[in-house]
Amino acid sequence: MSDDEREERELDLTSAEVVTKYKTAAEIVNKALQVVLSACKPKAKIVDVCEKGDAFIREQTGNVYKNVKKKIERGVAFPTCISVNNTVCHFSPLSSDETLLEAGDILKIDMGCHIDGFIAVVAHTHVLQDGRVTGRAADVIAAANTAAEVALRLLRPGRKNKEVTDAIQKVAAAYDCKIVEGVLSHQLKQFVIDGNKVVLSVPSGETRVDDAEFEENEVYAVDIVISTGDGKPKLLDERQTTIYKRAVDKNYHLKMKSSRFIFSEISQKFPIMPFSARALEEKRARLGLVECVNHDLLQPYPVLHEKPGKPRVNNINFVLNP
Repeated sequence: MSDDEREERELDLTSAEVVTKYKTAAEIVNKALQVVLSACKPKAKIVDVCEKGDAFIREQTGNVYKNVKKKIERGVAFPTCISVNNTVCHFSPLSSDETLLEAGDILKIDMGCHIDGFIAVVAHTHVLQDGRVTGRAADVIAAANTAAEVALRLLRPGRKNKEVTDAIQKVAAAYDCKIVEGVLSHQLKQFVIDGNKVVLSVPSGETRVDDAEFEENEVYAVDIVISTGDGKPKLLDERQTTIYKRAVDKNYHLKMKSSRFIFSEISQKFPIMPFSARALEEKRARLGLVECVNHDLLQPYPVLHEKPGKPRVNNINFVLNP
């Protein structure tokens, strides 16, 4: 066996070291989730809560693998997002944003952590109220939880991605809810948060995926979003988009000085993982990010919305196929 083949083999779940790194990342991100949940109170600023989640991950990952010979990258794999009520995903506002949490809000919290590029992501739905959740909000939460459990049981070697798609649609229908269109569950690899093998939550005209079969030692982030609305989210305001990922296969000579400055900062700080524009110099970022996105140097994660007044919820599970 060549050195390259041996190294490739060591980077999957047959390696105890890799499994340990995944588990360490999972432990940290789950603790970070508890930190965020404890800060989610009426009148709390969303941006402050998001920053607490990111800061906790940075602190905790900085305390592990400090004394190894080879430098190990570690930190935030996906910025903390708190998407409220009919906001479906990716809401992680800038420091200047004044949006507050209110009593009765339905919050979808999601975030990610990595150790040496091995990624653990987690999400949790939290209703900002005392007592039991009832009505349609309870229906959609139960639907998402059940769908996630079904998907988890179907992620087994030899099963097909289409089987998961079909099963979770049946679960949503049983609760008179809709799977939100365009949501993908990706295979995770080292330093890759959106691998080529995917599970499509619901077939739609705009989104198509290749048939795929699950194999041993693969890792997936299962992303299920269910709504009491029509399941067709829309981009309402491009200015709300704050999360981006460097498109490593794209190159372009930027014209604006501010764009070159920001892109250089991104390339140094966030060469692979998604990041929040909150971590950049805000004034320059406002101008520079536009040109970077327009020329496909950055992949944006848009903030999408369902119809107002429609409860929606999502579950993400970190899955290891044994």
